[in-house]
Amino acid sequence: MSEPVQALFFDVFGTLVDWRTGIASEAKRILSQHNKSTDWLAFADAWRGEYQPGMEEVRSGRIPFSKLDVLHRLNLERILSRFGLQDLPEAVRAELNLAWHRLPAWSDVPFALGRLRQKFRLAPVSNGNISLMADLARHNNFVWDAILGAEVAGDYKPKPRVYLAACEAFDLPPQRCIMVAAHSYDLQAAAECGLRTAHTARTDEYGAGTGEAAPKVKVDYAAKNLAALADQLGC
Repeated sequence: MSEPVQALFFDVFGTLVDWRTGIASEAKRILSQHNKSTDWLAFADAWRGEYQPGMEEVRSGRIPFSKLDVLHRLNLERILSRFGLQDLPEAVRAELNLAWHRLPAWSDVPFALGRLRQKFRLAPVSNGNISLMADLARHNNFVWDAILGAEVAGDYKPKPRVYLAACEAFDLPPQRCIMVAAHSYDLQAAAECGLRTAHTARTDEYGAGTGEAAPKVKVDYAAKNLAALADQLGC
């Protein structure tokens, strides 16, 4: 008989929060005050497009570990000129970088997390830094038992240390933890570390019909959203 699950770990960007429309909305709100206009969704996509290359600099060892807020700022600097925004004052750039701290949750998430927390310990295992995760939690009424992930591990997913450090933080073996994500690569990496896995579909992550409607790898659970996953887990 398999050991009972005691903890659920969550990817956050794309899985729990809508980064694309969130960044587009915040960028429009902030920059419109400075008489700037552009294709805001394209701006969000371009900024997010620098996400994996920025983290790969850390994962590869080319640069020391830096918090995601730092990488987001470096990535922002790379794209501003593409949108004619290279003349933004420093204070505006700093405010814009905090847009990642104010992303909206997908509508099913807050209530579903409350259901899941009645039975399991919950923690984000995100590439986002702790202050970013704390702000998103306050912004969206997420209640965590801990904030884990990249900053705790000193590395970025999908490196094994990120998943294993989360299990160790809760004094649990990997098989008693479930990694929940909308991205198959994340779940495959977690499974290779011995965690169980759950896929939640976010079909509109990059725009209508662009996200994973179903997992591309073998998982223990697959659900259309987080509420459906709570049903499967008996919450």
